[in-house]
Amino acid sequence: MSQPISNTAVIYAILAIDSEIALQKDYLYNSEVPSDERDDEEEVLADLEQAFMEFIDLYKERRKTDSELPTVDELLSSQL
Repeated sequence: MSQPISNTAVIYAILAIDSEIALQKDYLYNSEVPSDERDDEEEVLADLEQAFMEFIDLYKERRKTDSELPTVDELLSSQL
C-alpha cells in the first residue's frame, strides 16, 4: 500500500520544477542551441511546464483543506 504524497514533498517538487523551468528557459533563450536540438529542448520545457501545472493544481486542492499552507504566490516568491 503506497503512502500519500506529503505537502512538503509537493512543495519541494513545485520549487524544483520551477527552478528547472528557469534553467531550461535560460538555456533555450540565452545560448546558441543547435537547430537540430531546439525542438527536443522545447519539448523538455513544455513537459516541465505541464508537470509544474499538475503539481500546482494538486497544491491548490491541498490548500483548500489546509489553510496554513502558503498561497502559490507566497510559495513561489519565498526563499526556502
